[in-house]
Amino acid sequence: MRRIVMFNHVTADGYFAGSDGNLDWVTPDEELDKAAAGGMPGTGTILFGRRTYEQFEAFWPRVAGESPTAPDPHAPGRRSPEIRAMATWIDQATKVVFSRTLKDVTWRNSHLLHEFDPREIDAMKTKPGADMIIFGSGSIVSQLTEHGLIDEYRFVVSPILLGGGRPLLSNVPTSLGLDLLEATEYRSGNVVLRYAPDGSTTRPAGSRRSAPPTA
Repeated sequence: MRRIVMFNHVTADGYFAGSDGNLDWVTPDEELDKAAAGGMPGTGTILFGRRTYEQFEAFWPRVAGESPTAPDPHAPGRRSPEIRAMATWIDQATKVVFSRTLKDVTWRNSHLLHEFDPREIDAMKTKPGADMIIFGSGSIVSQLTEHGLIDEYRFVVSPILLGGGRPLLSNVPTSLGLDLLEATEYRSGNVVLRYAPDGSTTRPAGSRRSAPPTA
């Protein structure tokens, strides 16, 4: 059974984007980039809502070039081989886009679904292959959550209070308990929290750890 993993940066007061959709509050983190790049081989498909798909399409194919490094979207002027590896992986991954308004998708390996059908997504999970991941895409995350289709929630909590913005979830009719799988602290102040839906996974012993110090 393939899993669906949600991955999102959030502020300490719970927003995943500014009121205008901006992410300029995200705290850049080289150690976090290295960890993220190391986990990419376990994931083969990215799920998107329209808005996040268009944002990714405008940036990632452009920086997945021949250079050994690529620019960090959250730190102007900084480049790294880890961001280059992410760009290549995102560009080559299978991409499933949920949108009622898009007529077509032209980014490589992209597939368009005009309706959100939980039965179709459940069928996707039974197919062989690597796990699926979803970035941003608050409306789709909300629907996946409503139908119990997300297997892991992975939050990167940035050390900032935004005071207002867009919440990740909306119109989810019931609350959902979560089991903490792991909490990883970084010197930048970022904290990565991994959760599974309540009761689906036993919390491992020693799940709290700190990332190695940066130079």
